[in-house]
Amino acid sequence: VLPKGSGSGTAVVICPGGGYENLSMDKEGYAVAKWLNSLGVSGFVLKYRLGPRYHHPVELGDAQRAIRIVRSRAAEYGLQADRIGIMGFSAGGHLASTAGTHFDPGKASAAEAIDRASSRPDFLVLCYPVISFGTFAHAGSRRNLLGENPDPKLVENLSNELQVTKDTPPAFLFHTTTDATVPVENSVMFYSALRKAGVPAELHIY
Repeated sequence: VLPKGSGSGTAVVICPGGGYENLSMDKEGYAVAKWLNSLGVSGFVLKYRLGPRYHHPVELGDAQRAIRIVRSRAAEYGLQADRIGIMGFSAGGHLASTAGTHFDPGKASAAEAIDRASSRPDFLVLCYPVISFGTFAHAGSRRNLLGENPDPKLVENLSNELQVTKDTPPAFLFHTTTDATVPVENSVMFYSALRKAGVPAELHIY
């Protein structure tokens, strides 16, 4: 977190990649937070729980909790509660896009301020993200998150290109055509779904 008054008031929860089995904490976590700091943005690197020990919805719960914590403590951190985004790489991009398509407004009657805060990110930054668990799925991510033989309805529910609505946050995506691990179609399908829903979105393919 940047010293009060020195930043833009914007924060990003960062989800490193690793196929829901490992976490690339340095390259896709701490290094990214330092870069965001250089732009006046506070970065929060999320060490979320992983498969095969933990399956959905544990990982999503970790991401939602992180967003709620940052939002509920915005004043303490010198942030604006409506400028809390989430950023994810590869499988972390799947987690970030899940947070952007599966959220709730918080419980107004909850005793804890954290539980009263919304889990909806204000924006998404998706970096070569896993999005779909269908034809273009990253099989390892799907297996680690959902197990060997997941319910087809759960697979559909977590194919996030199918879960976009007008309330999905604005998104910035980038990918490479030659990505041999996560097919570029993941980003293309999510971008197309955002466009169809009328959500502001930007996609860069290199």
